[in-house]
Amino acid sequence: MKKSRMLTALGLLAGTLTSIGPFLQMLKTVRTRETNDLSSGMWIFFSSGIVLWLVYGILRRDIPVIAANAATLFCAVVILAIMA
Repeated sequence: MKKSRMLTALGLLAGTLTSIGPFLQMLKTVRTRETNDLSSGMWIFFSSGIVLWLVYGILRRDIPVIAANAATLFCAVVILAIMA
């Protein structure tokens, strides 16, 4: 396997694993509509950082960074929308 393909695969795996937490939180939040125990400040700052990582990935044309952060941002936006 070429080095660049291995790095892409590694990045996609890392992005998938780090996106699972927000995805699971989103599923629970969508099912229960309960957000009292969630910190809106944390989700706002977290989402802001994810947006910056997404822009970084786009500027670098880095597919793993783009994919992971787009998926994570989607989950965060859903949670924030339910919190609003």
